[in-house]
Amino acid sequence: MSSRPTAAPAYRRTNRALFFGGFSCFALLYCVQPLMPLLAHEFALSPAQSSLSLSIATAALALSLLCSSVISDRLGRKNVMVVALVVSATMTVLSAFAHNYAQLLAARALLGLALGGMPAVAMAYLNEEIEPASLGVSMGLLISGNAFGGMLGRMLASFLSDFLSWRVALGAMGVAGLLAAWEFWRSLPPSRNFRTSSGGAAMMLHGLRRHLGDAGLPWLFALSFLLMGCFVSAYNLIGFRLLGAPFGLRQSLVGAISLLYLLGIFSSVWAGRRADRLGRRHVLWTVMGIMLAGLLLTLAQNLIIIVAGMAIFTFGFFASHSIASSWVGRRALTQQALASALYLFFYYLGASVVGWLCGVLWEHAGWGGVVALLGSFLGGALLISLRLRSLAPLADISVARTYAAFDPTRTPNHGR
Repeated sequence: MSSRPTAAPAYRRTNRALFFGGFSCFALLYCVQPLMPLLAHEFALSPAQSSLSLSIATAALALSLLCSSVISDRLGRKNVMVVALVVSATMTVLSAFAHNYAQLLAARALLGLALGGMPAVAMAYLNEEIEPASLGVSMGLLISGNAFGGMLGRMLASFLSDFLSWRVALGAMGVAGLLAAWEFWRSLPPSRNFRTSSGGAAMMLHGLRRHLGDAGLPWLFALSFLLMGCFVSAYNLIGFRLLGAPFGLRQSLVGAISLLYLLGIFSSVWAGRRADRLGRRHVLWTVMGIMLAGLLLTLAQNLIIIVAGMAIFTFGFFASHSIASSWVGRRALTQQALASALYLFFYYLGASVVGWLCGVLWEHAGWGGVVALLGSFLGGALLISLRLRSLAPLADISVARTYAAFDPTRTPNHGR
């Protein structure tokens, strides 16, 4: 009988802690997104320059992810995640006191480096501690925390900056992050199935060759780059569009569009359950098609249709990310922390690269040009998801052989 906590109080504590961890990670990382027009005004920046406040953090996070997987293999999952949350919250508080844009960017870069110890390590923790049959739901709850953090972080930052200042907004988010880190430390059970690894750089290089040489993982990594790049870019620039003519909305109203993240809280868990039941290969391409359809709706000039398009786009993104991220854990039979780190490396690299590129494109081609570029990226992602339908996961092959040794008539379905 497995010791993984799927029905015990430890299972509920794990889900609660990882929800708070996901909340803090996304809230601290993306709270600057609705503040970009204000930063552009105060520091005399272009949209592309103001987007660096997010892009530099996501780039630093991407670079630190691979190192964090090696560190967590030695020091333990929980220790690394707690330190990551505390340091990133502290950097958010300090960024509120920046005297110039360069200081703010430095604080955001350090925040990104610290947060590298959270996302991939959390995915590895779940893969080690949660039963395979419940992994989709637990991963969905982690991503729901991401969605809730992204929503609340953006909304609070927009509201506080509209009526007080962007400095108060960042300071408040940092304090909230410290409280979330405390709840995470208090609730998360110690690892039961973690084993210390001392392989270091040599083992990491071996794992890199193994994962990048796999028939399916590189496609999932490419998918993460495209998905997150498109999602972040759309939310980076929708504020500029709605603040300007012909809409002319207030900062707090633009920030309220983050309420759409509530759909992500639902869709990530919903998609995880469907993937556990029907198989990831049969669900992923459908939710990616939903994401693309929502993006195209935002080309309308009617505010209601634009908001509806962003809602559909958000629903599709979180559903897609929930399925793809859990698929990585099932596909990687060894060094799962490294596989998760690679997935998130490309995930945040996409946020940084595509986010900056769309900022430049906005200045020359407006929203239509941005949607054209993102639509082509999502079209490519949809083709990848269709290709993955024909891929037989290694977990299925391994488990099928074990089943066949005892009863050739039984076929497991949990690794689809």
